[in-house]
Amino acid sequence: MATNLSLGDVLFADLEIPEHITFGGEQRLTVHELVGGTRIIDAMGRSDMPLDWSGWFMGQNALARAQYLEAQRIAGTSVPLVWSELFYDVVIQRFEADFQREWMIPYRITCVVVANHAQPQTSLAGPSINDLMASDLSSANLLASQIGNSTLTGLMGTVNSAISTVSSFASATASTINSVLQPINAVQQQVATLIGQAANTMANVTTLGGILPNNPISTSVANIAAQVTAYQQSPLLYNLQSVMGRMSINLGNVTGATQQITTAGGNLMDLAAKVYGKAEAWTGIAKANGLRDPVVQGVQTLNIPVTPDNSGGVLTS
Repeated sequence: MATNLSLGDVLFADLEIPEHITFGGEQRLTVHELVGGTRIIDAMGRSDMPLDWSGWFMGQNALARAQYLEAQRIAGTSVPLVWSELFYDVVIQRFEADFQREWMIPYRITCVVVANHAQPQTSLAGPSINDLMASDLSSANLLASQIGNSTLTGLMGTVNSAISTVSSFASATASTINSVLQPINAVQQQVATLIGQAANTMANVTTLGGILPNNPISTSVANIAAQVTAYQQSPLLYNLQSVMGRMSINLGNVTGATQQITTAGGNLMDLAAKVYGKAEAWTGIAKANGLRDPVVQGVQTLNIPVTPDNSGGVLTS
């Protein structure tokens, strides 16, 4: 416990400071057991546990320091106990000193809490967007290395490069966020392709390992290897798909993409006209989703920014 510890006017040092101090307590409860197993519980208030620790008084003042704490116990007065951010008023209930040498006296002390003056912690801050992105990026890099697809590895390299240029996502502009979203979307597309290939390999299995009577041994071995690889990579690919999707959603929240629209076909200009009232804002939707073509191919779920980033778009160039 590398911190300062004081009890009254005694400042503990070196081996006098314990490795740890356990604090906390319980809530006093009155439990009423009713017919049928129903319970009514009345909370009667806090009951702080005693604070106790042990250490060693060492050196020429060891006996004097032990005797001083013994006098504090006998006095029975309330004294402040402070360490780290914790601050109590306590009364020394028990003090034990084991005299081994005048300069070496192990001790143990127990204090009863009179009052807790520490500022109560009523809320906990969640992880920042930077922490979330760093954690997900680390997971994605590990999954990509385990999958071992060269195209996917290259796309993840682009994602790493894009993220490394952003000092803080919380204060990044929409265009900066979009520059990260684009390579993330590229990774998502490659992952979807690999998932499809793995599913196709597993769906085409008609015999164990694809072994047929007239197949050459090399073909049978290749079929077995392909099936094993597909089965091994499928959970990794789905995990990576989840991680990249979470990164995209987190970045969408930063840019104000508070809604997502799933569309089958159509084009971004009609979508922009419905959302923003102006068709030329389609470039902002395109940038938020890493798209270049206003025509939507197939079924896609699109991030819709509250304020589209149209800077650098083809309509304003």
